[in-house]
Amino acid sequence: MAAPTPTTAPDSGASSDATYRSARVPLLLPTWLVIGFFLILPVALMAVYSFLTKEMRGGVIWEFSLAAYDQFFINRGLFGDEPASLEWTYISVFGRSIAQAATATTLCLLIGFPTAWFIATRAPATRGVWLFLITVPYWVNLLIRTVSLRFLIRENGPLNDALLGSGLIAEPLALINTNFAVQLGLFYSYLPFMVLPIYAAVERYNFTLSEAAADLYASRWVTLRDIVLPIVKPGIIAGCLLVFIPSLGAFLAPNLLGGAKNFMIGSLIEEQFKRSLGNWPFGAAVSMILMSLVLVLLLLYARSMARAEAR
Repeated sequence: MAAPTPTTAPDSGASSDATYRSARVPLLLPTWLVIGFFLILPVALMAVYSFLTKEMRGGVIWEFSLAAYDQFFINRGLFGDEPASLEWTYISVFGRSIAQAATATTLCLLIGFPTAWFIATRAPATRGVWLFLITVPYWVNLLIRTVSLRFLIRENGPLNDALLGSGLIAEPLALINTNFAVQLGLFYSYLPFMVLPIYAAVERYNFTLSEAAADLYASRWVTLRDIVLPIVKPGIIAGCLLVFIPSLGAFLAPNLLGGAKNFMIGSLIEEQFKRSLGNWPFGAAVSMILMSLVLVLLLLYARSMARAEAR
């Protein structure tokens, strides 16, 4: 009697892979449409506008021109007939914005890291409560929160009233339209963006490493510097980027809290588009310069992360 011929079991992994491969296009199509319409198309339109000519009554003339970029970098005088020199007005706005964003990022890191560490070291049952307390103010619109902050720190606001009532100051503090007010607005707006990534990194940290370091007589500072920080570094870098990038292009805090003396990039871009006589090509050019700066920062971050993974 002949032995039965063995049957080959179907390769379920290969068949499922083929199924997903054939369905990949229709599954990803909605994502491609959203990214294309809400991200790629606006950026491409902004890039095109930056190379067009300004229309005197607002809008653009569809004629290729580098005038917007020339206006940003080169100063040719009021009537354009003076020797070309570097335009420091707009470059100083960029420098001020970078300084403000860097300061806000530093403040958020100094407060955000201990806060994230505190939350991550609480009992698992209470961590959700602490995270809720961190995020609940941000359920309110950013504009409303910024206006509320302006009301809080104005000369006849609750903060000055409390300080006057306690006798700590003799006259109201002029906080509105200052660098301090802008920093306070940026810090208040983006602090959770620093806390949450660091919290996620600290939560995955193996605390037995700190115990082992203590057993080897390492001080707390040495443990923090040589063990904790290198391990949670990806969370710190991610938090710094999440704070620095939106702070760099912010316009609500500078407009409502800083005034004309604390003009930042976001305010400069907004001014070019919000009025009918604004310079759309120039606003688009400034936007592209800002985006290029952000892309450089992201590329540097990606490169540092790749090097860290390689090690």
